Amino acid sequence: MSGSDPAVIINFKVYSEIEGEKALKLASICGSIVDETGANIIVCPPMTELSYVADQVDIPVYSQNVDPRKPGSGTGFTTPSLVKSAGASGTLINHSEHKQPAEDVGACVQMCKDLDLVTCVCADTVDIAKDLARFSPCYIAVEPPELIGGDISVTTANPKIVSDTVESVKSVDKSIKVLCGAGVKNGRDVKAAVDLGAEGVLLASGVVKAKNPDEVIRDLISCI
Repeated sequence: MSGSDPAVIINFKVYSEIEGEKALKLASICGSIVDETGANIIVCPPMTELSYVADQVDIPVYSQNVDPRKPGSGTGFTTPSLVKSAGASGTLINHSEHKQPAEDVGACVQMCKDLDLVTCVCADTVDIAKDLARFSPCYIAVEPPELIGGDISVTTANPKIVSDTVESVKSVDKSIKVLCGAGVKNGRDVKAAVDLGAEGVLLASGVVKAKNPDEVIRDLISCI
């Protein structure tokens, strides 16, 4: 199950702002807001804190990545089985900062499905999103890489990529939920994404690097 919509997936990445105990602090802020509002907020802590955060909060916790590998020899890789055993309920796959070949993406999606892990596959373009839709992940998040970490939301800079991705992905598999990301910073950006047909957003720096994350997260969900 991928939860109610719209989904707000917060990718902690590996920013210094979430090193060590600060990852749990941010996840706990998200949890408190979910308890108060019922919003569908999902967090993706750094790999080193995945198990700890998943054990301490009640909201969905996703891994930032998995590799298409089974348990066994594979030093430095992250298997879907490890993610599941760490307490995560899902994972990002193919983020623009950690891309994989399409067939590896497909293998990851299937391995995660076998373990009942929710999958959020990232795509740079409409065409890539449509191609990856053949693997039927739970979510596909379109994120133009040139806008990631910037101050201009994809919904402002290139709204057509959002609406076109929704149309293209749904033409392959109507059950896939389409998210958008890159530059999403506030509630207006989230509302614009939903108005364009997206069923949520994937964001990072707008929350992780904020001086007051609680205030920013509340603003993000204020218009949905």
